Amino acid sequence: MIFFYYIFAALVYLLAAPFLLILSFYKEKYKKSLKSRFFLYKNLRQSQSDLYFHACSFGEIKSIMPLAQNFQDYSISTITQTGFEEALKHTKKVNFFPFEIFVPFWMRPCKVLVIFEAELWFMLVFMAKFYNAKVILLNARISDKSFRNYKRFAFFYRLVFKYIDVVFAQSQKDKERLGQLGASNVIAYRNIKANIAQKKLKNYTKTKTRVIILASTHENEESLLLEKIKLADNDQLIVAPRHPERFGEVESILKSFCQKNDYNMQRFSDLDLKQGDFAQAFNAKCLLLDVLGELENLYQVSDIVFLCGSFVDNIGGHNPIEAARWNNVIISGKYYFNQESLYQEVDDLYICEDIDQINGFLQQQLKISSLKKQGDLNEVILSIKEGLDARKSI
Repeated sequence: MIFFYYIFAALVYLLAAPFLLILSFYKEKYKKSLKSRFFLYKNLRQSQSDLYFHACSFGEIKSIMPLAQNFQDYSISTITQTGFEEALKHTKKVNFFPFEIFVPFWMRPCKVLVIFEAELWFMLVFMAKFYNAKVILLNARISDKSFRNYKRFAFFYRLVFKYIDVVFAQSQKDKERLGQLGASNVIAYRNIKANIAQKKLKNYTKTKTRVIILASTHENEESLLLEKIKLADNDQLIVAPRHPERFGEVESILKSFCQKNDYNMQRFSDLDLKQGDFAQAFNAKCLLLDVLGELENLYQVSDIVFLCGSFVDNIGGHNPIEAARWNNVIISGKYYFNQESLYQEVDDLYICEDIDQINGFLQQQLKISSLKKQGDLNEVILSIKEGLDARKSI
């Protein structure tokens, strides 16, 4: 089975490689990641470490860092450029995860492999077991929408789960679904994204206005929401796109919104924030957040957060934890199927079932969202340490 899978993957690679090479020169966000993943550019071998974490992108890398930092030495692989840059803030042992046909030659021996969420790469888990590593699947989940697709390929996932030693699922529902797909030793744990450590933030001054943020917006969401939102005289609006490659596109959308309503507009990158005086620097009606790493800083000075990725039916929502830490009213769309367990960690989070209800929410006195009591990561840490200790002589 492994031989036939590898041959199939090699054929897929041969067909796709020319197009991927062209794409790696065409789009900025792919220039490094595609060359590294599919052509091993500056990525011939994995960084050596007994403990190896693999996670997909920026949000997942942020989520594993409170766990990884309990250990002195670890390596990380990721898929995206933003994930790579975030991981580099914490360790120099960072790689782009290569296409599967390269994994047997690229991957170095490790003692414990921790995979985050749905990164179920067959050659990754197979090679980890070839090196006698303990394989842990962390924060595993299967949404209602995804479960049907998983079941269609249940034969494949049963094979993958043969090489996974322990699974920490986000909920009891996820545990049951993973069991149906062949996972064993599944623990109904919790969503560890709720444990993301609060980093040291910039101390911005708060305006006297009501600040509304459209947070982590995706394609079509800005137009959809801005068409419906009516700002009061005392309102200021911040639009924060999820992906930096869309900053220019969203700027055009926001400019059109401002022209239509006779509002003025600023870009965050143009603000003079040397003294941290956000209230004085932000003096327009609307602001485009066109830099990365500032969204949680702005949650400190905002009042209402529209948590996006949930108003269009193809994303599945985003993590509400950071917004809930800072005394915000949080309003989400109804498409949050990828974040159900995290939404359960927040009290008084409002769901907008109909886009026409948006202004109704803005006119109400809504409760501020708050986090429920958070647990710890001790059980996961212990599982990793057991794997490291059991393989000291290897």
